[in-house]
Amino acid sequence: MTRHLLHFCALTLLALFSAGAAHAFDESDLLPVDEAFALDARAGDPGSARFDFTIAEGYYLYRHRFSVQALDDSGAAGALEVPRGTPHHDEFFGDVETWRSAVSATLSGLDGGAQRFRVKYQGCADAGICYPPQSREVTVQVAAALPGAGGFSGLPGATGSSPVSSGLAIGGLANPLAPAADALGTDAMPLPEDQAFRFEAIANSPTELLLRFTPAPGYYLYRDRSEFRLLDADGVQLATPRWPTGTQHQDEHFGDVIVYFDQIELPLGLRRSRADAGPITLEATFQGCQNDGICYPPMTRQVTLDLPAAAADQLVSLAAPDADASAPFGVARWLKALLFALGGGLILNLMPCVLPVLSLKALSLAQSGESAGKARAHALWYTAGVLLSFALLGAAALALRHLGLALGWGFQLQQPLVVGALAYLMAAIGLSLSGVFSIGSGWAGLGQNLAGKSGPAGDFFTGVLAVVVASPCTAPLMGGALAFAFVSPTAVAISVFLALGLGLALPFLAIGFVPALAQRLPRPGAWMETLKQVLAFPMYLTAVWLLWVLGKQHGVDASAYALAGIVVLALALWRWEKSRWGGSVAGRVAAVVLLLVALWPLWRIPQMEPPGAVAETGNGSVAYSAQTLDALRDDGRTVFVNMTADWCVTCKANEKRVLDSDTFRQSLAARDAVYMKGDWTRVDPAITAFLESHGAVGVPLYVVIRPGHEDVVLPTVLTFDAVEAALGAP
Repeated sequence: MTRHLLHFCALTLLALFSAGAAHAFDESDLLPVDEAFALDARAGDPGSARFDFTIAEGYYLYRHRFSVQALDDSGAAGALEVPRGTPHHDEFFGDVETWRSAVSATLSGLDGGAQRFRVKYQGCADAGICYPPQSREVTVQVAAALPGAGGFSGLPGATGSSPVSSGLAIGGLANPLAPAADALGTDAMPLPEDQAFRFEAIANSPTELLLRFTPAPGYYLYRDRSEFRLLDADGVQLATPRWPTGTQHQDEHFGDVIVYFDQIELPLGLRRSRADAGPITLEATFQGCQNDGICYPPMTRQVTLDLPAAAADQLVSLAAPDADASAPFGVARWLKALLFALGGGLILNLMPCVLPVLSLKALSLAQSGESAGKARAHALWYTAGVLLSFALLGAAALALRHLGLALGWGFQLQQPLVVGALAYLMAAIGLSLSGVFSIGSGWAGLGQNLAGKSGPAGDFFTGVLAVVVASPCTAPLMGGALAFAFVSPTAVAISVFLALGLGLALPFLAIGFVPALAQRLPRPGAWMETLKQVLAFPMYLTAVWLLWVLGKQHGVDASAYALAGIVVLALALWRWEKSRWGGSVAGRVAAVVLLLVALWPLWRIPQMEPPGAVAETGNGSVAYSAQTLDALRDDGRTVFVNMTADWCVTCKANEKRVLDSDTFRQSLAARDAVYMKGDWTRVDPAITAFLESHGAVGVPLYVVIRPGHEDVVLPTVLTFDAVEAALGAP
């Protein structure tokens, strides 16, 4: 096995490192494979068949790469007799034998009559170019063996062959198609690329192409290693491909990826500014592998399609991009993304999901009225916590996506452990603000700062907490800027996340550095204790919301476990406070034990089975699946797709105000449209793929799909007018 693996690695490395030389070689100088190695299969002596090769000058065949397999049930009773070859030390196969000029092999012990055989072979040119492994099926009319005869007389037979693709291996002994296993005597020979991966395309409608990929059995195709473009198609642009649901696959080359083992049909939308019919040329580049075998290099196919004429309502404006926008990371687009990120972060201060944490900061700023210097320190430490957290969170999301994981913005609240821990934290902060406990400088003084007390650590950690809770709310505010960040170089992307953090921290920076604003803050006094206790209740409500999200992710049992853990946590904190004033060591030990008991549900909850998805929900929606959506498309139905999550406050507001209304349901009924809902509360690669296909990095996402029309993406803040316009006339 180790030797097999070494041969495979050597072949692959050769293909990679010799790519530059391959482009310099003129393949037209090489003979077609059936001229370089002309095969003639005929009857030999009675009960045998001969396989003769005529080898062109300057070419040679490998002896160890030659085999004959009888395909009929009668099979071959004898062994294949092949002559010795010329010894040759090969760079990758080691000491081998080769044939030149001509060679003849005999297979004996056969029954009489028409026999079918599969002949496998591989050869190279002295120029350093090798052909991929070849396979031919031939039929030979074998003469019956004479009873009792020791010798045989020749009887001519008919031959036939069906040549397969003779694509060339570039740059040395073998190419990426060369099978390491078969080279060493097994039958795991990979197919030529046009047989391993069939590609077809048709014009499905004036605004849609339908592509079909057919991997051979034992082969798979990568979803994210594909690219499509039109050649010389003025007035026509490609939309985003709508990939069907694939299979999650741990790949040794690209990590955790989506692949397809079976035939798939891929709708590819067209955006047209001209209505006339005419031909277009589509170029498709894709990559795939043999299961437990070799990986093919990227393959490119071109097809010419007759595009039918389009109706007036199927045309869109294709504005020519400016010089900056045409570049993926142009300066103008970057500055625009930074501006949107800064504005989104500023507006984020008003979002309900951020308000409880900002309540803590408001109290802290009120306490900082002692001096202008202290106000600036509060603002700077809070800003540092916000910026660092956004940078780390953005870097984590980028890194996981680059590794092939299907994650989007707000992914941390898809993890039940994170949701449960945040519920614990919000409850603990509320208990501290309510006066149940107050932790001094000994044990976890940082927690006291987190509860709103002044100090650099408390300001910094409050900024961290604001980002963790606030980040899922950012996608509706700045989806375009985040989408730009996710496809930009890392440094550019991080700058967008930092701009978002700066927007979130901007009000507190202004208060810290503008004395006139700081002077408007109320002076410290007895009212602060009352405010502190009042601010505990937003924390309790946030904990309740997080417990509800947890129940949606892992069922009501998960919520009950977490709620019980929070009660034990409250008991542990109360017991610690009592022992702190009483000086009881036993009391502190009991508090620590209770704390460990309280943390046990956080370990248990991720192991619980999530509730099963339902196909129909109470509001008449159909649960999202790529197969169901494809079936509805094929039926010519209009589909309103709502991608949502239980932790998305904007999603819930839109549903309450628009999507759960009788008016919306009547609009759908008037158009015989289907309401499809995808729940992204938990990690779902299929929904993430749909989001990515429409340029979204998070929820909410609303898409109207109409037959014969381009998909319409609606604004993240829905209105009835926008929905009606997208659905079209009834």
